[in-house]
Amino acid sequence: MKIPDKKEMFSIPNCMGYFRILLIPVFCTVYLKAHTIGEQYLAAGILLVSTITDFLDGQVARRCNMITEFGKMLDPVADKLTHAALAVCLAFRYPAMKYLIALMVVKEGFMAVMGVVNMRHGCKLKGAKWFGKVCTATLFFLMLALVVFPEIDRRLARNLIIAEMVIMFLTLIFYIPVFYKMKQEWKK
Repeated sequence: MKIPDKKEMFSIPNCMGYFRILLIPVFCTVYLKAHTIGEQYLAAGILLVSTITDFLDGQVARRCNMITEFGKMLDPVADKLTHAALAVCLAFRYPAMKYLIALMVVKEGFMAVMGVVNMRHGCKLKGAKWFGKVCTATLFFLMLALVVFPEIDRRLARNLIIAEMVIMFLTLIFYIPVFYKMKQEWKK
């Protein structure tokens, strides 16, 4: 990847990505210090702003022809950082979230290592697969629900977390043959 120039680094979609990253500590502080339902909803509102910004940065990039290699890297980094921060914050209220975090580390670690190995051989994953998108969407909606509905039944929350763990584990399993196929291509 070439070093992005100033115009590319500070394009509108990339600035939205930076904004999302800056919202992470704001959300964490508000969420972890929340003692009232109003404070919980303020944290949910911050998360909603981050979500809307995530949606808009892609729309702006596509419609205004501002898609860049740097932006393609920045957006998923902002997503992963947001998801990780959300999961850690939620683990303070929902103990089962610790296990989901452990699985996230394994899955994302595998994806990162395989991505680097394949890039060294000139291969690159051409976008997220449908099962990766499903996993990301269900993970986000689970965490959003746990933030928006702080009074959710603890057993229901635990069961939703377990269901997400199943989805994440299956996603990890589904990515193994994808990376194996990529390895076969660069071995030729």
